[in-house]
Amino acid sequence: MRETVLEVRNLQVEFSSDGNIAKAVDGISFQLHRGETLGIVGESGSGKSVTALAVMGLLQSPGRITGGEIWFRAQENSNPIDLVKLPPEQMQLHRGGDIAMIFQEPMSSLNPVYDIGFQLTEAIMRHQNVSVAQARQIAIAGLQEVKLLPSDEQIQQEYIETWNQTNPNSSKLDVSKLAKLVKEHKQAMLERYPHQLSGGQLQRVMIAMAISCNPLVLIADEPTTALDVTVQATILELMRELQQSRNMAMIFITHDLGLISEIAEEVAVMYRGKVVEYNTAEQIFSNSQHPYTKGLVACRPTLNRRPQRLLTVSDYMSAEETATGQLVIQAKEPPQPPEFSHEEIATRLANLNEQQPLLQIRNLKVGFPVRGVFGGTKRYTMAVNGVSFDVKPGETLGLVGESGCGKTTLGRTLLRLIEPMSGQIIFEKQDITTLKGETLQKLRREMQIIFQNPFSSLDPRMKVGDAVMEPLLIHAVGKTKRQRQERVAELLERVGLSADAINRYPHQFSGGQRQRICIARSLALNPKFIICDESVSALDVSVQAQVLNLLKELQKDFQLTYIFISHDLSVVKFMSDRILVMNHGQIVEQGTAESIYLEPKEEYTRKLIAAIPTGSPERVRNRHLRAL
Repeated sequence: MRETVLEVRNLQVEFSSDGNIAKAVDGISFQLHRGETLGIVGESGSGKSVTALAVMGLLQSPGRITGGEIWFRAQENSNPIDLVKLPPEQMQLHRGGDIAMIFQEPMSSLNPVYDIGFQLTEAIMRHQNVSVAQARQIAIAGLQEVKLLPSDEQIQQEYIETWNQTNPNSSKLDVSKLAKLVKEHKQAMLERYPHQLSGGQLQRVMIAMAISCNPLVLIADEPTTALDVTVQATILELMRELQQSRNMAMIFITHDLGLISEIAEEVAVMYRGKVVEYNTAEQIFSNSQHPYTKGLVACRPTLNRRPQRLLTVSDYMSAEETATGQLVIQAKEPPQPPEFSHEEIATRLANLNEQQPLLQIRNLKVGFPVRGVFGGTKRYTMAVNGVSFDVKPGETLGLVGESGCGKTTLGRTLLRLIEPMSGQIIFEKQDITTLKGETLQKLRREMQIIFQNPFSSLDPRMKVGDAVMEPLLIHAVGKTKRQRQERVAELLERVGLSADAINRYPHQFSGGQRQRICIARSLALNPKFIICDESVSALDVSVQAQVLNLLKELQKDFQLTYIFISHDLSVVKFMSDRILVMNHGQIVEQGTAESIYLEPKEEYTRKLIAAIPTGSPERVRNRHLRAL
């Protein structure tokens, strides 16, 4: 039996505001053993992160623990201590040292005005009695352990190879000079600032900081949400390796059950502050019992099926609160959505091919200038480099690739939000790259975009009704204010919101509801063509399924044409007729959604497919067998 290092018993956390009390965590219990990973999964607002903050002692007013116990065993065979009753000054001795946490957004966790070396050494010196020089050595070792910094041997080998290539007739690189170069290389990494690192690199810094004091328990709160599937897979593999090498206990928090299948042995499913199901990962995926868990498992698109719509949590259950505030959950028998047959898919593709293109892109290039020392443009970084393709009316063209491959730049360039360096953008047989002024403004009625982040897409000071009405006012649609209000109400109801939402502000809506508002705004002018730029990547998987179903319904009802941009190939495959795979500003592969999945020609495409967390029981079982 493995030793229990953390045990939560009947934990309750409440938030009070204006005399109202909300139970964020309502009597949850779980155990965590040394060397084990517990996955905590649920939608936004289920209480996952609040549970982690309660364990870390980081709850801030108006949140407070109102009941329960958190027992932590700091050393093997020692008596456990109740963290709830621990004074703040004693809790500080354990927080960051014995219990560490990786937060969801590394850019908000790291101070932008300090280099990463300072921030790493600060954390180490807080919990270990070491000098600054010793702390920097520990920080370097941590960066090497998370594979952000190569080992000394790898750095030496790289310098030797470079020396031999550039100095073929010279003697070998001096050993003393080599040692100095290695030291300077490691020093240069410590002197880099957060803005100089990518999202995946920043998350590695956060992991290095968390493990720097060799914690017994590591809490990872949505550590891969903002990352590409390939970077996400790398981070998950890294965390598995670190856990096994250090025999750490880990709590992995996410809204994606597919992700949990890649890392956790035990899973706790949370819904509205309660643990509704607690079991092994294999049982959760092969024989889940609670309707909420079944809904979470079913709502993620899969690569081996092509349903006409995705199932959602509401297909599996309904939840209502009684007058006394008690939550009543009723299980439902979900309808099995029909799948598209191979004949239906082939017929649709043939019909699309017979039509004249709505949009034609010819050798499009977009570059961003890199300034020289004296301010002049020294060179260009090519974000889009010679891209050509067609989009047929009524088609959904998927655009997939990692961050930095040029997807978003391409999408914005098609709408002339970014100016191209060269090439043609032909919309309805008209080259729009030369349009200006009023002519370009009229084009906006036909071409719209749904941005990635619904939180930043809406003005927080503008009512929802005004935000949806704004395009109508700009393009003088509707003769009277009443007509425009009726149009706004109709749009909101069409995307599944009440007309009462007109007079509410964005902060009064959930993330999924805000994205629906953004979709309503994009439909206001009856466009023919919409670019969906990572429009579901910031949403819970259950809300994501609802929005994807909505986009398909709207396409059918309004004969819309989409370019659907995402780094998740499973989502793109569900939505798309054809798929373009993009890498380093170029299209490296294209084909039908089925052929890209079944017969990928490029290694890059195969890597994207392999990185997708499927959540299948077989994959969970195989991972456990490999671990044994």
